[in-house]
Amino acid sequence: MPEWTFTIAKIQDAAQALWQAAGERRVLAFHGQMGAGKTTFIHALCDVKQVSSTVGSPTFPIINEYSYPGGILYHIDLYRLKDEEEAVRAGVEDCLYSGNICLVEWPERVETLFPEDTMHIYIEPINRNTRHIRVEDN
Repeated sequence: MPEWTFTIAKIQDAAQALWQAAGERRVLAFHGQMGAGKTTFIHALCDVKQVSSTVGSPTFPIINEYSYPGGILYHIDLYRLKDEEEAVRAGVEDCLYSGNICLVEWPERVETLFPEDTMHIYIEPINRNTRHIRVEDN
């Protein structure tokens, strides 16, 4: 599967490459330690898709919904969720199976909810300005 190492200065190029690798997949799950750059990379993905509203971290609302020229995009942060039941009550499952693009941080919190064709992206910091991304299909 694809892998990239990129600097913050080239994050837009990496985001474009990831969209190309994703193809028709609608759910992208981002794995990585706290501070690895998941949210920053998702912001770059939203920029490439020309999201029309300000992209913020969904840590507190859990789900942020954005419009882009192709429709609706969800940015979901599962960090604060305790279990699958809480995720279902929050509407996460509805988003994942909506047919809209879902960019999900901390997917390991409720891994059983994800569609089979979810693309899993692993982000690892190399240094302050460089990240490595590895993509896996499950």
